[in-house]
Amino acid sequence: MMDNLRAAANHVALKIILGLIVLSFVLTGVGNYLIGGSNDYAAKVNGQEISRGQLEEAVQSQRSRLQQQLGDQFAALAGSEGYMQQLRQQSLGNLIDVTLLEQYSKKLGVTVSDQQIKDAILATPQFQTNNQFDNAKYLQTIQGMGYTADNFAQLMKRQLISQQLAQAYGESDFVLPAETKAMSELLLQEREVHTATFDTAALAAKQQASDSEVQAFYDQHKNGFIAPEQLKVSYIEMDATAMLNKTPVNDADVSAYYDQHKNEFGQPERRRYSVIVTKDQASAQAIADQLKKGGDFAQLAKAKSIDSLSGKKGGDLGWMEPETTLPEFKNANLTSKGQTSDVIKSDSGFFILRLNDIMPEQVKPLAAVRSSIVDKLKQEKALDAYYALQQKVSDAASNDNESLASAEQVAGIKASHTDWFTEQNIPAAINFKPVVQALFDGSLIGHDGAPSSNSDVITVDGDRAFVLRVNEHKPAGIKPFAEVKAQVTELVKRQKAEDQARVDAQKLLTALQAGKGDDALKAAGLIFGDVQKVQRSARPSDFEQNVYALPQPTADKPSYGVSQDAKGNSVVIKLTAVNQGKLPEAEAAQFNQELQQTSSNNTFDALLGNLRQQAKIKFGNAAQNQ
Repeated sequence: MMDNLRAAANHVALKIILGLIVLSFVLTGVGNYLIGGSNDYAAKVNGQEISRGQLEEAVQSQRSRLQQQLGDQFAALAGSEGYMQQLRQQSLGNLIDVTLLEQYSKKLGVTVSDQQIKDAILATPQFQTNNQFDNAKYLQTIQGMGYTADNFAQLMKRQLISQQLAQAYGESDFVLPAETKAMSELLLQEREVHTATFDTAALAAKQQASDSEVQAFYDQHKNGFIAPEQLKVSYIEMDATAMLNKTPVNDADVSAYYDQHKNEFGQPERRRYSVIVTKDQASAQAIADQLKKGGDFAQLAKAKSIDSLSGKKGGDLGWMEPETTLPEFKNANLTSKGQTSDVIKSDSGFFILRLNDIMPEQVKPLAAVRSSIVDKLKQEKALDAYYALQQKVSDAASNDNESLASAEQVAGIKASHTDWFTEQNIPAAINFKPVVQALFDGSLIGHDGAPSSNSDVITVDGDRAFVLRVNEHKPAGIKPFAEVKAQVTELVKRQKAEDQARVDAQKLLTALQAGKGDDALKAAGLIFGDVQKVQRSARPSDFEQNVYALPQPTADKPSYGVSQDAKGNSVVIKLTAVNQGKLPEAEAAQFNQELQQTSSNNTFDALLGNLRQQAKIKFGNAAQNQ
């Protein structure tokens, strides 16, 4: 129910007028957006000119917005002359509406100050980063929409005036509690119905269709029997993964790789250091003197080092590999366990370093890593062979463009062949987007529909590639009568059955309304089913609409009607009860607000319609020229 009201409140005219407000702000002065003075204008509204330049800019801005929203789909729309002319007329209509509202606002004395514009932009989330106005983001946004700062400023001023007018008229509307109650009861109403269904499928099975009827139906509905484009294709598939088992790797290859990549199979030399860090050189030198006299390095580190993290551990820094060792440590040139450095100056202070231990380089033996080296070499060689094969096959397919015979020879495999298929049922073996695009873009088919040429190498999934050739081609076209006769026959029978069901349903409806329902139902072999409770939905079906179109029943007399269900069956409806809806108290305030918004929209729409009706609008050449 609330969806219905939100849809009603989403008024089209108001959206057109106010839709750009959030994106129509600027901090600095107002530019000269109105470009007048030329005889080649788009329109004159009560003597105020809308120039060609103004219209062209509005059209371009709308194009930019649509392109952002629709992406590649917009290219197809932009190719339609009718669509682009409609877009142009809509843009001009928007300019006329805004001009009318601007003129009316001047009569009322409604204005917008520069400060209002500044305040509005600073509060707009779309132009903020971390809750702060971001000028770069603002400029990027409006430029992406096809606007400059100057014309955006003028547009913003007009839109804010329009907003003030809409708010002013909206505040003048109110909805009485009785209206809210009546509307909620109507929208939440529930209807109890029983149905009797004429089964179209069962009726169709009893129908007859003559050859002349079937032929006539086909002739009238040929465009409903279109055969899509069909192809038969030959292809050679190259698969890098499949080449792994065909790629030999010998002992010499393995040994050479092992010798060249020993760093991949072990751990380099590691060293373990301890350090004492001080703020000044004098403190460091005093500690160095104590160490020379036999002082305990770990105890001095705990007591004197300003590096609390290592100091707690007696200065221990743990094991370090060459790439993680500081240059100062390397330059200390400590070579034996227990050796201590002199005072060393660094960016973080002064320190004394001790080499605690050395763990020599360790390399796994070849036997332990042979399997992984073989796998790696196979992959590398398979990829090299794969790319080399691609090149050979590509050259052969290009040089012998009349068949795939030469490509088969260099590939060492026979081409595979498909049966007929369409773009909707691609064989799984070649169902890859790049392959499908190449097959159906027309480049592999000659002007007369005959095979044209072999494809280039088409890579898919990174490790697989194809070379293709179209062997046979059937263009899209109307299927011959003989091919679809059985299908058309069933359609004719179905149509006859639907017609009969509608006639029978109307007869039954007439009998029910005349009080002869029992006999009519018995004659039709039908009974009314159990009660169904029907409520309004956001997008009502034909059945729902017909249920709610029926007059309310009386205590002793139901209402009857006819509809169709989703299967195309004719349905006789018996409406026995109407239960008024009740709005939950928690939703009452929101419901009343949405009703008031709908009323405000209608008032504003009436204002805009009245302004259009009273205005003198003259269209110029630019209104049509593109």
